[in-house]
Amino acid sequence: MAILELPTREHCMWDAVSLGEIMLRFDPGDRRVHTTRSFNVWEGGGEYNVARGLRRCFGLTTSVVTAFVDNGVGRLLEDLVLQGGVDTSHIYWQAFDGVGREARNGLNFTEKGFGVRPAKGIADRGHTATSQLKPGQIDWERIFKHEGVRWFHCGGIFSALGEKTPEVAKEAMQCAKENGTVVSYDLNYRASLWKSFGGPKRAIEVNQGLAPYIDVMLGNEEDFTKALGFEVEGLDENCSKLDPANFKKMITEAVEKFPNFKVVATTLRNARTAGFNDWGAVLYADGEFHEATQRQSLEIYDRVGGGDSFASGLIYAFLCEKSPQDAVQYGAAHGALAMTTPGDTSMASVAEVENLVQGGSARVQR
Repeated sequence: MAILELPTREHCMWDAVSLGEIMLRFDPGDRRVHTTRSFNVWEGGGEYNVARGLRRCFGLTTSVVTAFVDNGVGRLLEDLVLQGGVDTSHIYWQAFDGVGREARNGLNFTEKGFGVRPAKGIADRGHTATSQLKPGQIDWERIFKHEGVRWFHCGGIFSALGEKTPEVAKEAMQCAKENGTVVSYDLNYRASLWKSFGGPKRAIEVNQGLAPYIDVMLGNEEDFTKALGFEVEGLDENCSKLDPANFKKMITEAVEKFPNFKVVATTLRNARTAGFNDWGAVLYADGEFHEATQRQSLEIYDRVGGGDSFASGLIYAFLCEKSPQDAVQYGAAHGALAMTTPGDTSMASVAEVENLVQGGSARVQR
């Protein structure tokens, strides 16, 4: 019996649909945000990055549920999403009031760091159109019942955006489950988002309330402690130098509390410097643990989006009915490749992912 019971492609318009906010990322390149005079602009957002990776790298059909203010910035975001190949038919457009008092589009200023200087993100996303989404605004029956979706993905970033976004996530998950769609969720704890929204206590309350609807739970060690309320032995305040054995113990406890978790997966990262990280992953499924190839001192160009690309690689493997061991390997390989290029989203190809999964080297290809 398969670990995940997936709807067939013949009965679904979409391989995957994500719910989350998409922002403009302003990237100063090799400079700092506070000293640069020019930026490259990308689109990005935790949940969206997964849908884009599944489409752009792995060639699956994906759509995103989000909200934009209908002005030039919103239309730029739409154009970037279209360039990424992700369907835009489920975007909720909010009228522009002329200055953004009622709603605005989110911005994110992120520098990639270097050496002892870590990557740093400065979010400018208060009062955005997505953060104001409310239950009843999105026609989930159309998406899950009439169009059909094999896999639905959401996460803790969306749930932290506004007072009503956890309720929107819940109604989406309930409709997905009623129509046989697999549900995944990336805890993605962000202290800056929860700071004015109840802190870790509220994050745990929200995420534990959503947990019973989730089939595949994703996150790192900080996510499971601060966003889901579990303790990991031997974990320091900065969530570094994690012993995988202790994390496996925590995963076991999580599955005991939420037996609906069919898969639990996490990346394992130790940031030696901004440019060199130890990188690996662990996946639990059907009573067994599976580990990805551990990459010591992996060279990083831009670490943002590595976890999202891990998620999309893992989801792709399951959608193709590959084994749990394959899933954790595809996830870790795709995450590693995504961190070799700038921007939040993956620029890798499925051939590159499979080459790395099979032990391929960085020798020049020509």
